[in-house]
Amino acid sequence: MAGTTPGPPGTPGTPRVLRAMNDRAALDLLLEHGPLSRTRIGKLTGLSKPTASQLLARLEAAGLVVATGTSEGRPGPNAQLYTVNARAAHVAGLDVNGQRIVAAVADVTGRTVGRFELATPGRRADRVVRQVADALDGAVKDAGLTRADVHRLVIGTPGAFDPGTGRLRYASHLPGWHSPTLLDELAAFLPMPVEYENDVNLVAVAEQRLGAARGHEDFVLLWNEEGLGAALVINGRLHRGFTGGAGEVGFLPVPGTPLVRQVVRANSGGFQELAGAQAVPRLAKALGIDTPQQPYAKVAAELLTRAADAYEQDEALTELLRQYAQRLATGLASVTAVLDPGLIVLSGEAVAAGGEILRSLIQSELAELAASRPRLVVGEIDREPVLRGALERALADTRDEVFDTSR
Repeated sequence: MAGTTPGPPGTPGTPRVLRAMNDRAALDLLLEHGPLSRTRIGKLTGLSKPTASQLLARLEAAGLVVATGTSEGRPGPNAQLYTVNARAAHVAGLDVNGQRIVAAVADVTGRTVGRFELATPGRRADRVVRQVADALDGAVKDAGLTRADVHRLVIGTPGAFDPGTGRLRYASHLPGWHSPTLLDELAAFLPMPVEYENDVNLVAVAEQRLGAARGHEDFVLLWNEEGLGAALVINGRLHRGFTGGAGEVGFLPVPGTPLVRQVVRANSGGFQELAGAQAVPRLAKALGIDTPQQPYAKVAAELLTRAADAYEQDEALTELLRQYAQRLATGLASVTAVLDPGLIVLSGEAVAAGGEILRSLIQSELAELAASRPRLVVGEIDREPVLRGALERALADTRDEVFDTSR
């Protein structure tokens, strides 16, 4: 019988790959559970005590775990605890809109260690690279780091960068971000890998990893703040479409509003006009509710909060909530007919303000308008969800690199 030749490094089934798989499993457990003892890691991974000890020694030598205190309150001697070395890597995320850029830095455990907000007035395209760098540097400085310490940057913007042309589409309201050379300029200026993602898609990433969509491989997230959009997650992956425009449901023609033509130029569409934040103060005015009209998102959130608090006590505010729920359900019925999702997450300030009452009303309306019955839930990531999603996206890729001990 001929002998076998060991495979090259990284070949599946070799001791090196098996060790790397155990290393990654242990690191993921430490991220999930916090500090663990050698014995506890052994039990959770199914490894023997000697193998768990070798694993921890290997990870400690690689700078991926550190000893941190001892267990207390249990019979017997206190056990040494280990945790992921937070300084093994850092990532950054940016949330961009027409008025400001918010930047944050997180360590490899996901803890935010630096934050900075930069106002971005004006429409000059030549300022964008400088603004991105200034926002990033502000967060890096707040974290006590340098730009070179950041392993990866994820930037969230409205719209999407067309993979064919590199131009930002579906976001004509974002000043200065439409130059065809912008991505090349940013890549040349910044020392770390840079990725770009639609802002609503990043909210879906945050909800899937940390919030209301945990454990779900297929769901739709409806977002409503300054604009109305959706994120589509199919088989655990974001569906972006041919030009990145999948989920731009604000452009969806719907009954109840006149057809909007030249939607890209108008930066609006039927569903946006019917159920976007700007529709809420208009509804309120028609119902005799005295309210300012702008800023749309803030006014809409305040009105919907009042309406939820006064539901079935104030006739006009109750009707406002019911009519708005019907409008949202009208667009969601079309989305449901095409995608048939099992779960719809309602997110964004203008939707979340209505809370459980608005969710329940939309659910009831959707049952009348759609053939299937998706479950509706309110999003759980209520603080800077775009930024949180950007950090989570950056962390996922960075951990895959930094935690890979097979190389």
